[in-house]
Amino acid sequence: TGVDWSAANELLSVSDDKTVWLWNIDGEPQAQILTIDSFCTGLLWAPGGQGKADSFVVGCTDGSFKLVSRRGQIEKSVPAHQGAVTCVRWSHDNTSLATCGEDGVVKSWSRVGMFRANLGQGEGTVYTLCWSPESDQVLFSSGKHLIIRPLTPSSKQTQWKAHDAPVLQADWNPVNNLIVSGGEDCKCVAQFFGAQFFGRAILQFAMIRRTLTAATSPRSGGGTPDSVLSVLRVAVLDLEDDGEGEEAADDE
Repeated sequence: TGVDWSAANELLSVSDDKTVWLWNIDGEPQAQILTIDSFCTGLLWAPGGQGKADSFVVGCTDGSFKLVSRRGQIEKSVPAHQGAVTCVRWSHDNTSLATCGEDGVVKSWSRVGMFRANLGQGEGTVYTLCWSPESDQVLFSSGKHLIIRPLTPSSKQTQWKAHDAPVLQADWNPVNNLIVSGGEDCKCVAQFFGAQFFGRAILQFAMIRRTLTAATSPRSGGGTPDSVLSVLRVAVLDLEDDGEGEEAADDE
């Protein structure tokens, strides 16, 4: 149900058997870190300096998130939401954690799990969230829409219809400001956040008979609409190499 690489090329995984495992870069298991008493919806290494990450966060279906040391000790369990925690994300400046859940609330926390603020309210379950490149805004789903909520209380939020069905995943690239989203409408949509491109998709492709449950974009390179378009086209073709799907790209 969740995997994450550390800067030292260590892979963490968690699944419905409620166990967390550590793997090396060759795919060999190194250790079972711990067993958790609740089903887990995802996990992330805590950001740190150079070398090995020393802790990670796990989101759980009981509404809590847990801060865990790399030795497997649960340092703090925080009751965060009514219903399952659906997504956890560290900010790019390494100072904050954001969570969302089945209760439709988006919240921010300190690195040690202290509550800071309610950042937003979605329309039903909020399935995904991510931070802006400067960590001063949060992007999250609300039904068919995506919402950008600034951390400054007096600032207005930005909302737009991104899909024709609930948005399940989104990613905001910290290098080139690209926002990629996927949803139950079987489409992936990419657009740049900025005055020139914001409000129109630079790429939209239909994933025939497929609900998109993951969406991300490369972190390397500056990126332009043309270069990102070609990269995402290659990714779609690779995903549909089984011959059952058909790529349909829309340059708008």
